[in-house]
Amino acid sequence: MPDVQFLRLDELSEAELYDAYAPPEEDWLRVNFVTSADGAATLEGLSGPLSGEADKRVFKVLRAGCDVLLAGSGTVLAEGYGPLTLSPERVAWRSERGLPEEPVMAVASRSARLDPESGLFEQAPRRPIVICAADAAVGHMESLREIADVVAVGHGEIDYRAALGVLRERGLRQVLCEGGPRVFGELIAADLVDELCLTVSPLLVGAGPIRAAEGRASEAARRLRLRHVIEAEGNLILRYLRG
Repeated sequence: MPDVQFLRLDELSEAELYDAYAPPEEDWLRVNFVTSADGAATLEGLSGPLSGEADKRVFKVLRAGCDVLLAGSGTVLAEGYGPLTLSPERVAWRSERGLPEEPVMAVASRSARLDPESGLFEQAPRRPIVICAADAAVGHMESLREIADVVAVGHGEIDYRAALGVLRERGLRQVLCEGGPRVFGELIAADLVDELCLTVSPLLVGAGPIRAAEGRASEAARRLRLRHVIEAEGNLILRYLRG
């Protein structure tokens, strides 16, 4: 494939790294994941141990470039998400481009059973969004509406296509999803994924851990096009676009 770029992370400046991840369209949904070399999405129940400093550098660039960061409630709780804030350098990068200082945090929870007193909500620099099913318990939704915008779409499960439409109506057009596997699986099934940023960590984990995408089966495989490969400390940082 002549258009595939092969790069080394330690040879890229911050400006070059931002350029390498420039979205090709105004409306774009990007998923960022890390797996082991043998396909595990977690190590000891978390994705964090699979990641390293090299992966985190790309991770921070992707966060800086999005309008809204989407993550499932299970991932938010397991990985200990706090308020979504960026470093002063990345805030400055956004400000130079006319963007708000931080992206919006959006948490997907079918039942809306979230703690409104958590730091992710109470200390958020911008009002977060909770995406839930329309038939979630009214009491849960009401308690969250005091500190977040609640987007209730779908019955029994979240309608991610409808949710994405609501986000874009609000001007949140560049969406970065950090999982977890259930959310990723639902996005694939709904044919909403425009890009997959996948870091393959040089680890063998063995049997047991879940895959990067779980949940509802997709009706068909989606063809992706490899845009670049970045090598960093044995990690392969891959960028795939819709074919």
